[in-house]
Amino acid sequence: GAALNALHKRPAQAWTVEELAREAGTSRSVLAERFQQIVGSSPMQYLTQWRMLLAANLLRGSNAQLASIAQDVGYQTDTAFSRAFRREFGAPPAAWRRSQAVREPVS
Repeated sequence: GAALNALHKRPAQAWTVEELAREAGTSRSVLAERFQQIVGSSPMQYLTQWRMLLAANLLRGSNAQLASIAQDVGYQTDTAFSRAFRREFGAPPAAWRRSQAVREPVS
């Protein structure tokens, strides 16, 4: 729906459930209920998961600085971003990036 589309198009925005409900033209409670039924999580849980997926793709596919990636996916500080990333992936962003690096075969 409209709320999901808004999250996907503007993940860096400082969303609230109220703003998402307004975007979808519904109430907060109806939005939360629909999200739970369709997506299986709350709007804010989904937003965090979406941001972490985007961050992982940026970490894996670019040399962008962590601070830049943090801002691109909606975190104002590296600390908040690192905490959320570690919760989702079990490692800090820099360590996770290193673990994802393609290693050249030894010849």
